[in-house]
Amino acid sequence: MLDLHVHTTFSDGQYTPEEIVNLAVQAGIDTLSITDHDSIAGLPSGKAAADKAGIKFINGIEISCQGNRELHLLGYNFDYNEPILAATCMEFARLREERAHRIIDFLLEKGVKISLDEVREIAHGSAIIGRPHFALVLLKHGCVASIQEAFDKYLAAADFDKIERPKPTAEEGISLIKNAGGIPVLAHPALLKLKPEAEEELIKRLVGFGLVGMECFYSLHSPEQVDYYCSIAEKYNLIVTGGSDFHGEKIKPKIKMGVFLQKPLDKPQINF
Repeated sequence: MLDLHVHTTFSDGQYTPEEIVNLAVQAGIDTLSITDHDSIAGLPSGKAAADKAGIKFINGIEISCQGNRELHLLGYNFDYNEPILAATCMEFARLREERAHRIIDFLLEKGVKISLDEVREIAHGSAIIGRPHFALVLLKHGCVASIQEAFDKYLAAADFDKIERPKPTAEEGISLIKNAGGIPVLAHPALLKLKPEAEEELIKRLVGFGLVGMECFYSLHSPEQVDYYCSIAEKYNLIVTGGSDFHGEKIKPKIKMGVFLQKPLDKPQINF
């Protein structure tokens, strides 16, 4: 069993890389990829823990791109010591830090006062401070009743875009992954919430940039969506990947590690 989409405390996940590996072993997963948001910092410790546990580990990352809030690229099997990738991830962290200060001010404008120190504490000292960390603080203070409400009301509201951080274009994201020897994959296409024609036009454009695969199997994809995306992948000669997008039960309580196959994966297309 595999899971190629998992987050740790090095971005906005609940568990450390070592804890993730332990949970993966308990879940019967024998092939794992840690795909932290815009970060490769957790990969060395994840790889060491996976080697010790005797499971296959694939270097991963999830890069947020311009054009759609859910336009994310998964990168696999790259060299995390590649200088351009390493430097770009450091820049991603800097931009997220700048945004974190803007989020504090944004919330204050809406009558919600929290401290960045408390957000850092929730983030376990991660260099990547994400919106889920703010959501957890809002939940802790009773400002919202759930993580989802924190996003709906504040962190994914229409006016949040005015404080959003700069992001690479999809073409730049694909080039970054491929330059490091990796495999670029479109993450959770259904979350783009595009009409079929616009969605396929986007996929076609990404293929032109060098996209190699698509995450057809995903925890929130229905069986019908899995069938549809597998057909699109076949049409554009893309490899099919699968992942849960596990963050931990505090962050995304409905998503469990290794649980994303809405229908049997009868063709093993993932060969790293």
